[in-house]
Amino acid sequence: MGLSASSPSVAIQSANVSEHPQTASPPSECPMHQEKMEGCPMHVKSPDQGAENQNNNVPAHQERAYEYLECPMKSSTSQMKDGIDPRNMMPPPNQMPSPNQPFPLSTIREESSIPRAHSEQKWVYPSEQMFWNAMLRKGWRWKDDDINPKDMNNIIKIHNQNNEQAWKEILKWEALHAAECPCGPSLIRFGGKAKEYSPRARIRSWMGYELPFDRHDWIIDRCGKEVRYVIDYYDGGEVDKNYQFTILDVRPAFDSLSAVWDRMKVAWWRWTS
Repeated sequence: MGLSASSPSVAIQSANVSEHPQTASPPSECPMHQEKMEGCPMHVKSPDQGAENQNNNVPAHQERAYEYLECPMKSSTSQMKDGIDPRNMMPPPNQMPSPNQPFPLSTIREESSIPRAHSEQKWVYPSEQMFWNAMLRKGWRWKDDDINPKDMNNIIKIHNQNNEQAWKEILKWEALHAAECPCGPSLIRFGGKAKEYSPRARIRSWMGYELPFDRHDWIIDRCGKEVRYVIDYYDGGEVDKNYQFTILDVRPAFDSLSAVWDRMKVAWWRWTS
């Protein structure tokens, strides 16, 4: 918990697209995954809550994400064929090359280790093409940078590893609530707030420390209870062989007495350890 060596989100703050380490599990349609997963009852939304509310919490690019997972039994050609939208016989818009794009990019996506709330599936990371398109929407112009296909591949690995590390830090905090939520948490939604510095980050800057270069708020489902986590991203130097360079400061937001108590307990443990 707290500050932890993690991985970068150089492109996260510019893309804000969802968010697996380099070895992703093959998707459920692969032969080795034929057995049906048993979901935790607390993580499955009851029928009376309605499918409409559930769909509103799921980004559009997650709906067909598993069609783009790389399966050892499928070639990239068949992946693209399977990904054609029967409504217009075209790939989803966020997988289309942008106008004047200088080189082709992969549309393969990787499954994360992060459970998706109210689902038996996990969050799926963006492809290189999705990330490229997202950066363009945020105002980035590739002609201003000397970028090549290898760079995009590295950016995706950095982005995915960064989010994996953030989830691991959240799980450390959630271990404090293992008794009340034995199945563990799942991620409902998240958002970037790069220019909205947290009070903790501002206090640190007044003490002479650098400000974070990005901030995310992640909303998790703790067996029916929504809990918000604040994640500040600090520059940790050179990217290492595991595609890590960011230092993460992950903690529950002061939204409830429970979160305040958790922060107090952890602060005391650090002080006395």
